[in-house]
Order: sequence, then C-alpha cells, then structure tokens
Amino acid sequence: MAAQSGRDLLIKLDLTGTGQFQTIAGLRASRLSFNAETVDVTSLESQGGWRELLAGAGVRSASISGSGVFRDADTDERARQIFFDGATPDFQVVIPSFGIIEGAFQIAAIEYAGSHDGEATFELSLASAGRLSFTALA
Repeated sequence: MAAQSGRDLLIKLDLTGTGQFQTIAGLRASRLSFNAETVDVTSLESQGGWRELLAGAGVRSASISGSGVFRDADTDERARQIFFDGATPDFQVVIPSFGIIEGAFQIAAIEYAGSHDGEATFELSLASAGRLSFTALA
C-alpha cells in the first residue's frame, strides 16, 4: 500500500438509521485499533514449555478515536445525543486504498476544548458494540 494522506481516513455515521453514512466531523487526527484477547491453554504437557493459545477464542474489539472540529451544528448535536442516550448506531471507517470497516459503536468519550483565539475542538472515542464487517476497496 502506497503512502496515503491522513485526512483521507474518514469516520462516518449513519445519522438517520437508513444506511446512508455521512462524515460526522472535520477530523484533524484519527486512529483505529483492533484488539483480540488471548486464551492461554498452556499446560504441563505443552511441548517444550512453550505457551499455547486457543485459536479463535477470546474477545475481539475495535476502538476509534479522533479529534478536530464538527462540520456543523447537526453533527455535533447528533454525536452528543448518541453519547447521552448510550446508543450504538452504525459507523463506517474508510481507510484509503485498504477498505471500509462498518458496524455498531458506542461513543465512549467526547471532550470539547477551545482557546480564546481559536475554534472550538473536540476529541471523540468510540468502542465497538458488536460484529464488524470489512469490505476491501478495489
């Protein structure tokens, strides 16, 4: 994969529940991480004393974080409402020249900041709330 512009990594939200995704904010920085817990099944009989892991077991999760400025009052209001409702709507993460991750996420944290001579900014953290799908980009 060739080098890509960081601004091309997009976080989108299904604002209406109809499957139509819109970029929710003007992100200046964003990050997506995947995690998988392991299940250790090592025993006295493990060959050579090496640790053994149970394939396909454990909990998988993903988290998304981003910071920037909201595009408009509607996306700001929608994100706040999702947080206060504890809702888990569908999000998409578009990774340029790689693919699209889609599924339910919960807004785990939302922070606002601003300086006297600049715009208001936010930081957003999302936690996966169900099965995620991956669609490769051609």
